[in-house]
Amino acid sequence: MAFWKNYLEQHGIACQIKNEFIGGAAGELPPIECWPELWIDDDRDEAIAKKHLLSDPLGEQQLATWECAFCGEQSEGQFTHCWFCEKEHDIDNVKDK
Repeated sequence: MAFWKNYLEQHGIACQIKNEFIGGAAGELPPIECWPELWIDDDRDEAIAKKHLLSDPLGEQQLATWECAFCGEQSEGQFTHCWFCEKEHDIDNVKDK
């Protein structure tokens, strides 16, 4: 939750986390009442906040799939190691797909 709060604040949207430390009360309170919530301070920022939250802030979808130079398996771009053989992604020796 803190990641999203920081992400919105970096885009000039003031917000706060509610119920951040109430998780220990689950059982005494209904669990859904203990979930953390991200609240935007100014309702006028709601549309732009949704736009930012629904975008891809980590940029994972923009990274090309790559083929492992050791075993030939394909891995998604956000991975630094081959999922199959666990060899490190060698940028100099790998063909991006």
